[in-house]
Amino acid sequence: MPPKPLEALAGGNLLPRQGIPIRETPGGAAGRGGKMRKPELFAGIAMAAAVAAFMVGGAATLAPTPPGLKSPAPPANGQLKPEQKPRPSPPGPAMYSGQIPAAALLRVPVTGIVPGAVNIAPTIKSPLADDPNATQRGMKDFDNFNCSGCHAANGAGGMGPSLSDDQWIYRSSPANIYLTIVQGRSKGMPAFGAMLPDRTIWELVSYIESISEKPSGKFGKTTSRAPLSPAIEQVPPENAQTPQPWNFTETFSKGQRPGTSP
Repeated sequence: MPPKPLEALAGGNLLPRQGIPIRETPGGAAGRGGKMRKPELFAGIAMAAAVAAFMVGGAATLAPTPPGLKSPAPPANGQLKPEQKPRPSPPGPAMYSGQIPAAALLRVPVTGIVPGAVNIAPTIKSPLADDPNATQRGMKDFDNFNCSGCHAANGAGGMGPSLSDDQWIYRSSPANIYLTIVQGRSKGMPAFGAMLPDRTIWELVSYIESISEKPSGKFGKTTSRAPLSPAIEQVPPENAQTPQPWNFTETFSKGQRPGTSP
């Protein structure tokens, strides 16, 4: 069934400019005396507003999307724009590639407390044990990487523990010293395994083993005033920088600084 014209729906004609439907009387005048009745006026205004809203809404729905709101078209060459490229993933952890097999290092105990007092530590020899210059290089590494900032020159001890005596917190084997440098320890030792080459770490192991020689069996364990013990101490590092500091000692005189009189 075809839709009825707007004049038929309104029950009359439309005013020329205002578009308001009116109902004509048989005499051709609008209502009595040519005036529109109020109910019919309000009904006509409401219908005209509804039709106008429908037409405006349809026009807004069918209006084209502004150019600024359109999705950007891909480049003609098929490459992604910089803002569309995926971010690179962070690098993963470096794999161990040291000279000692990882399986052997994993079996090195940090503590000496073992049930049954059985030695379960594997025998691991330093890869630089036969290199006569390893300790000299390790001495330079000790300063270059600021190990002396915590352990003091010649490993005498400062903020970090002394490395020049026979007192060890995490054992004294080459493998234990190596793992302490690589893994770090909970009492303030940083982990340098991801920062230092494997060969450099073994050079430091050689140097620490060299400076940890004790001068006598009583060193660091007993103290007496007569006879004075310990009786000797290392020459200051500014006077003799050497990977064997216990080869350069002088008399320890009642707590005085070396080279001065009491």
